Amino acid sequence: MYLSFSTIIEILGTVAFTVSGAFSAMQKKLDAFGVLIIGFVTAIGGGTLRDVLIGNTPVSWLRDITVPMIILVTTIITIGFKKHVDNLKITLLVFDALGVGLFTIIGIQKGLAIDLNPAICIALGTITGCFGGVLRDMLLNYIPVLFHKELYAIPCITGGICYIYLRRVADQQIAESVSVVVISTFRILSVRFNWRLPRV
Repeated sequence: MYLSFSTIIEILGTVAFTVSGAFSAMQKKLDAFGVLIIGFVTAIGGGTLRDVLIGNTPVSWLRDITVPMIILVTTIITIGFKKHVDNLKITLLVFDALGVGLFTIIGIQKGLAIDLNPAICIALGTITGCFGGVLRDMLLNYIPVLFHKELYAIPCITGGICYIYLRRVADQQIAESVSVVVISTFRILSVRFNWRLPRV
């Protein structure tokens, strides 16, 4: 079966955000069902909001059983490998950054596919990349990172602008890959060096 590069990005994004949510839940010492639910919400939260906003209903994961199955299998594997991961915080950051990068590009592509303005597409990509993490943090009783800590939306916007430009001058796969790297790297560096917006 042939998988397009965009489909591979969507699968990798789902896996990355599921792992991110599952590790967050395990840090809170939830049971296996709780870990599954947090992983599921983290993986589908941003995409669900995106689909509702653009009228793509029923939302994508309700129409394709593959997505819930990927989330289920990924959660089981993540639980099984927990004991082999020395630093959950670093693991969580890496997978969260990858998920943000991958899902931002997916959201932008969904907007471009229905001829939305590029600026709106970037906003749509930012929603797709960020709001799974927002729901995860809220369910785990944290103030969402998006609202008060390291840069979260800014890397999405930066990578989104990069993608909109690159798709005009470079191959589609190159534009996607470079933009994901820009977003993920920016996100990791913002945590490493404690970059943040001024507080009001």
